Amino acid sequence: MMRITRTLLVVFVLFLAVGCQPPVDDTKMIVSLVVDGRSLTYDVPEPITVAEFLAQAEVTVGDLDRVVPPLFTQVSDGLQITVRRVVEDTECEDRELPFTRRTLINEQLEPGAEVLFQAGQNGQERQCYRVQYIDGIRAESVPIGEPTVLSSAVEEIVYVGPTTRLAPVDIRGTLAYVSGGNAWVMRGSSETRRPVTNTGDVDPSRAFDLSADGRQLLYTRTTATGSEFGNQLSLVLDVTATTPQSVDLRPTNVLWADWVPGRDNTVSYTRAQPRSTSPGWGAYNDLWLIRLDPATGQEIDIDPVIDEAPGRGGPFSWWGRGYAWAPDGSALAWIHADSIGLVDLESGSLDVPLVSFVPFTPRSDWSWRTSVSWSPNADLLLTVVHGEPVGSEAAERSPIFDVAVLARDGSFSASVYKQSGIWAFPKFAPPPTGISTSSGTRPGMSYLLARQPLVSVGDSAEYDLYVADVDGSNARRIFPPEDQRGITQRDYSWSPDGSYIAIVYQGNVWIVDVVSAAAYQVTLDGSASHPVWSR
Repeated sequence: MMRITRTLLVVFVLFLAVGCQPPVDDTKMIVSLVVDGRSLTYDVPEPITVAEFLAQAEVTVGDLDRVVPPLFTQVSDGLQITVRRVVEDTECEDRELPFTRRTLINEQLEPGAEVLFQAGQNGQERQCYRVQYIDGIRAESVPIGEPTVLSSAVEEIVYVGPTTRLAPVDIRGTLAYVSGGNAWVMRGSSETRRPVTNTGDVDPSRAFDLSADGRQLLYTRTTATGSEFGNQLSLVLDVTATTPQSVDLRPTNVLWADWVPGRDNTVSYTRAQPRSTSPGWGAYNDLWLIRLDPATGQEIDIDPVIDEAPGRGGPFSWWGRGYAWAPDGSALAWIHADSIGLVDLESGSLDVPLVSFVPFTPRSDWSWRTSVSWSPNADLLLTVVHGEPVGSEAAERSPIFDVAVLARDGSFSASVYKQSGIWAFPKFAPPPTGISTSSGTRPGMSYLLARQPLVSVGDSAEYDLYVADVDGSNARRIFPPEDQRGITQRDYSWSPDGSYIAIVYQGNVWIVDVVSAAAYQVTLDGSASHPVWSR
């Protein structure tokens, strides 16, 4: 009995000894922290998240700072928390924009000759980056938007003499055209071609036409930069002078200008106001006549015909009203996006339209205006009208355009050619004169026909030049040859005697005999446009 009691006593004493030991804390954790170049160790007595731990450690975390593991992570024994400081900055660098070199043929130079016309100059652009520094070390950079052009590169332009020579072609009267931003003329022979301006800023899209005697050239020169609208109406006083002189006239920001037939030294024009919104201008839809001193270009008098009426130019009036004078100056046609009519030259009002059609609405910021050509006796008008849809497309999107003839008195209108294409530019031939050099029956009109009439709007649409009798019968293609690419520059002009047509083909002026269809190239530089022909 004593032995059992002693054993129980020993067990009891051992139990008390164990019970007197301090308790072991199973929840305490050791956590290390790496931040700001230091490595620290902490005892964490209770479960918390990394975010709570950093707050207790009085470590501020910035919006860009990176914390590993993430802030929502539960702290565990032996965990290492790393805080990487991230600073973001903006840095910019300037870079060169290399200039390009363009070589142009200049027919005034001898073969093999080379002249620097414009020295090239590198431009400069600035690219800015969003740069991150992690713990003071540059890490990554991301471009901010597109580079900003500080200065545009200036193209180097070199003129070289042609490597070939063209056979001379007789030129009856004066033929003018634009090449390299300058006006050129040839008289008597194609070998006489020479520039009559040297500023490089001729813009023939608004005005470019010879006077009735072929001695003066009316044109616009651009005064704006880039795609902005702005121009100056100017005049070459005498294209036959040894050193032709140009003068600026009063009108600026001209949408259209032309000589008034039958009135000596008188010019008509309409203006627009430059705007920052597309297309860059808002038309006034006005009309003015200005009479000039032929020797100096000075204004003698100026008269309004149609008052300013920005919103009265028909649909899409902001584009501007077009005009076309009868050959004798007795009548003036007006052209809107949806109609053609005559101007009452006494009152300045617009008569009832001779023809109306649904305006063509392209999916871009331009508005189509048809062309008008008067018959020599001023009784008929030749034009292009917008036709009816061929399928389910909206009427304003119809791809159909027809050549049509209208009577000046409104008594009739008739189709000349169906589905010609939008850029047909039909023209009556001038009346026969005693200087005609062609033999055979002369045609009475011309027009361009699209090779794909349902896809005729784009700049790459190809056309052929046709001539026909004055009533539209006996139409035939005369240029270019059938196996050649079509015409994409639609500028052409009849010779004063009605024997030839000057047309731009692949950047050069060609003279086409309207009877035999023989064609002669008369320029080589590849940058010609807008031929006009006068006696």
